[in-house]
Amino acid sequence: MQTLHCEHRNHTITANVVTHPGSPMPYSGGCLISGPDGQVSKRYPLPLDKSHFTNLENAQHASLAHGRWLVDQLLDEQRKVS
Repeated sequence: MQTLHCEHRNHTITANVVTHPGSPMPYSGGCLISGPDGQVSKRYPLPLDKSHFTNLENAQHASLAHGRWLVDQLLDEQRKVS
């Protein structure tokens, strides 16, 4: 499985999708965030009501969007993402 990642505001966001074989919606989205110092965060899952997908590509893109939102929260509102 190819892992998608992107750069956003000097942070690297990596899609971290968990598979659930046999489930009607087998892909659960989440992301990892690497800061400018190289430190990698814990896995941030998508909100429960929006976390499961039938398509891997959709799960990865939603995971990256969630990561960009988290980085914006960190930098714009000085919240700690760890």
